Amino acid sequence: MPNRQQAMLNRLHRVRTLQLNLTMAEESRAQQRVATERQLSDRIAQLAQAVAPTPAPPTSAVALMARAHFRNRLNESSDAAAGRVAAAERQADRAAEQTRDAKRDQTAVEKLLERARAAAIRAEMRALEDMPAAPPRRSQNRHDPC
Repeated sequence: MPNRQQAMLNRLHRVRTLQLNLTMAEESRAQQRVATERQLSDRIAQLAQAVAPTPAPPTSAVALMARAHFRNRLNESSDAAAGRVAAAERQADRAAEQTRDAKRDQTAVEKLLERARAAAIRAEMRALEDMPAAPPRRSQNRHDPC
């Protein structure tokens, strides 16, 4: 039975380790998405600043309308980017929570493995203590005394 239990614990540890690695990879991807979305949002904000109205008189009404349209589109894109950043941050938080849960599960399995090893060692020590004493050995001399 101990071998069966040990095999089950080893298999469970492998599965939990795999789950932990997968959740850590997902968390890393989520953090990268957050960084990418923030960079995109910053770039959109820079573009919006570049087309902001200036005190110089506009050259024509068409140019003014084009700039206003472009600024409006950038503001819409900025709002959408802010929403994507918030969604990416929420997803990153969920991924971090899943990673913590997976780590907690793996640690619990590692503790069970350590307890099983300690119990096996204690059982072996008890078995050695309970063994009968070995009979006294005869002399290594092959010949009878003369």
